[in-house]
Amino acid sequence: MTAFAALVALALLTAPPSLPSYPQARSAWSPSESWLYDRHGALIDSARVDFGQRRLAWTPLDRIAPVVGEVVIAAEDRRFRAQGGVDWLATGSAARERLAGRPSRGASTVSMQVAGYLAPELARPGARGWFDKLRQMRAAWALERRWSKDQILEAYLNLAGFRGEAQGIGAAALGLFGKTPASLSRDDALLLAALLPDPQAGADRVARRACVLSRTSRATSRDGVSSSVDRNGCERWPALAASMLGPARSLQLDPGLAPHLADRLLTKPALRVRTTLDAGVQRLAAEALRKQLLGLGGTRARDGAVVVVDNVSGDVLAYVGGVGDASTAPAVDNAHSYRQAGSTLKPFLFAAAIERGYLTPASILDDSPVQLDTASGLYVPQNYDRGFKGPVSARTALAGSLNVPAVRTLLLVGVEPFRDRLWDIGYRGLVEDGAYYGFSLALGSAEVTLLEQVAAYRALANGGRWSPLRLTAGDPRAAPRAVTTPAAAWLVGDIIADPNARAATFGLDSALRLPFWAAVKTGTSKGMRDNWCIGYTRRFTVGVWVGNAQGDPMRAVSGTSGAAPVWRDIVIALEAGRSPASPPPPVGVEARRIAFADAIEQPRREWFLHGTGQTVIAAAPAQAHRPRFVNPVAGSVYALDPDVPHDRQRLAVAVKGAAGHRVMLDRRDLGSAGATPQIVPVPGRHQLALVDVGGRVVDRVIFTVR
Repeated sequence: MTAFAALVALALLTAPPSLPSYPQARSAWSPSESWLYDRHGALIDSARVDFGQRRLAWTPLDRIAPVVGEVVIAAEDRRFRAQGGVDWLATGSAARERLAGRPSRGASTVSMQVAGYLAPELARPGARGWFDKLRQMRAAWALERRWSKDQILEAYLNLAGFRGEAQGIGAAALGLFGKTPASLSRDDALLLAALLPDPQAGADRVARRACVLSRTSRATSRDGVSSSVDRNGCERWPALAASMLGPARSLQLDPGLAPHLADRLLTKPALRVRTTLDAGVQRLAAEALRKQLLGLGGTRARDGAVVVVDNVSGDVLAYVGGVGDASTAPAVDNAHSYRQAGSTLKPFLFAAAIERGYLTPASILDDSPVQLDTASGLYVPQNYDRGFKGPVSARTALAGSLNVPAVRTLLLVGVEPFRDRLWDIGYRGLVEDGAYYGFSLALGSAEVTLLEQVAAYRALANGGRWSPLRLTAGDPRAAPRAVTTPAAAWLVGDIIADPNARAATFGLDSALRLPFWAAVKTGTSKGMRDNWCIGYTRRFTVGVWVGNAQGDPMRAVSGTSGAAPVWRDIVIALEAGRSPASPPPPVGVEARRIAFADAIEQPRREWFLHGTGQTVIAAAPAQAHRPRFVNPVAGSVYALDPDVPHDRQRLAVAVKGAAGHRVMLDRRDLGSAGATPQIVPVPGRHQLALVDVGGRVVDRVIFTVR
């Protein structure tokens, strides 16, 4: 009875922990990586999310080169397929060697080691006594009763630690050899087997062990037949071991096509995210951007981004956050970063003005110097070339990206309504009210992202209907909502697709001119920090940003030399083999043959909203303008220079539309307004008044001299 009680106690004390089934073990496996796929299921990128260990996806045995299992079995447990979890011959040999006081080879079988991986308490540090070995043996027997030999071998190859943080055959094959497990060679397998007893061993030790394994081991095949293995010399092993343990291989089978999007979407281990991207379009966009940045050189512009969208579905087909070749901030996602918009917001301003009937594409706008009084001082907009073109049509002003006419258009639309319109089109960076941005909003002082830009221009391509873009297959398809009328959207698209209208600014043969219809707008932010080119055909909308991720200015890069060549290359490649036609005019639009008085512009066919068409376009005569002071502007502050004689410092008074009027300075008559009187400034606060023939004050400004 005492012996029986002792056996029961021993059985209870050595009872192994409960082990999972094979399906449970596989489902519990959590890789350290997550993967990004394109719309067709092709792998385009991956990201490591868990930095505790490097574990890739569980690799089935049929996706591992057979030689790997054969070599590992020969090295670790050569009677694996014949024994039931415990190798009694190896156990007896190890016991005999230990009793003799000699070093012994371990007797742990593959099954015992797998049991230890599945129940870590079986393989805790120091667990080498007979009590611990008995628990491991019982665990191995239990495993063998529930698992097949192939399942145990598969688990061993996936759970074993090979080198450093690399756990499993997948991480080892890619990290040490740059291969998939299926493409490992016999030499690769021998090196991996040589690592198993001591994963941190140096190259010399690994080479010696691989040599021994290659010369003395016998690879046992699945049917139990043994065959002799390589008995060649060992000269090659030191070099092979040093190469394997050298600098970590990159995951060569990971295309690395969308690293910035991977960082954005792959937030948890083991994710497999199917995106809307097309791997072919992604490669096309990345190569076009890389080519342009290499041509510009790192001293001019280092960074860029590209987004390509399908107009119908809203699916993002390409998302290039940067190419990183010369970048000093390669981790920055430039497709999702806020930058100043420059002139790219002008189409939405003109669409609002056209929609409300304030302008037609033929309306005359004055491109001449203007000074606007604001709470923070004078606002004096300038054109890109620092010149002025006088009276121009709205078509020429928008297509040629003239700044002063845009500001005059903003005065018609209103800053606050325009800010609200931009918010409706998805520009979520405009978190302040209109007063915060002021008149500079017409010239793109607001910060936007490339994704927002492409979504907004896609709305123009879709007749003024906006909906969110889709980045993953699981993103919902939201119903589009109208942000402008189809007629206004079409008219603006017709304007920015007109190469003749932009010729005065960009020339007739710029990068913006394609052999088919495409609407496009460029923009450059203040200080040459951001260069944009966004445009669309009937099928695609493409947006490009070029600049420096660190925010420093570009050098010698303009709207047509920075982002536009990238845009052109991508659009032409996307539309290869097709000749996209212009979209048909929507209901509510009519064409007229027009002529301009005083030959302001050449006669042409022009488009109008129904009811606004004209045949002769003329600028308003000077007498139609309200008489007013042009210079100085109300609120101006002038400083006298002490180094210049006082009588040499004069302020010219400029008046517009004031025939027969007189100018009064602090109630002192300066003479006729048409004579351009000059003021010898005196320190203090002064008032200028414009008086008509009847003595009535029609305009008044106050300025200060210091």
